[in-house]
Amino acid sequence: MSNISDIGKDKTIKYDNKIFKIVDYQHVKPGKGGAFARTKLKNVETGRVIENTFRDNDKFEIIKIHRRKFQFLYHDGSNYWFMDNETFDQISVEEKVISNKIIWLIENMNCDLLYADEKIIDIEIPLFLELKIEKSEPGIKGDTSTPGTKPAILEGGVKIDVPLFINSGDIIKVDTRTGKYIERIK
Repeated sequence: MSNISDIGKDKTIKYDNKIFKIVDYQHVKPGKGGAFARTKLKNVETGRVIENTFRDNDKFEIIKIHRRKFQFLYHDGSNYWFMDNETFDQISVEEKVISNKIIWLIENMNCDLLYADEKIIDIEIPLFLELKIEKSEPGIKGDTSTPGTKPAILEGGVKIDVPLFINSGDIIKVDTRTGKYIERIK
């Protein structure tokens, strides 16, 4: 069992027989009394975020996270299908488990599935992706009334702002954490 000195942001814990990912953490040591930790916990099964305060005497278990390489195959409406890169077994993952990153999934993309107690809790995609511009209006030469960007739709349907010189068919590098354009590849 662990106490509040062992936890931090992005750690996974088992508390009240449920698995939670710590999405926000603040350790507080008041002048009087014992230390405590204010946390925001995301239930990995339901996706619901709750706030909880842990006192120094509260006990919980730190869960070890395991990563396995998978390839994204397809989406069938309610589930996302992945293939294990070592065993070639196919598994399905519910949308609520990976909902914050599904916009970046492209068929045949390699990614890591994160496991806690043999249960998939999250997906880790590459930080940068090279994606093709599916649709973008041509930039107007000499247009200085706008800040120099225009909307574009990437393969997979993600809409981002790109510089005016980017055209349909170009391949660009995108930061998946922020959804921002980085550079044109070709």
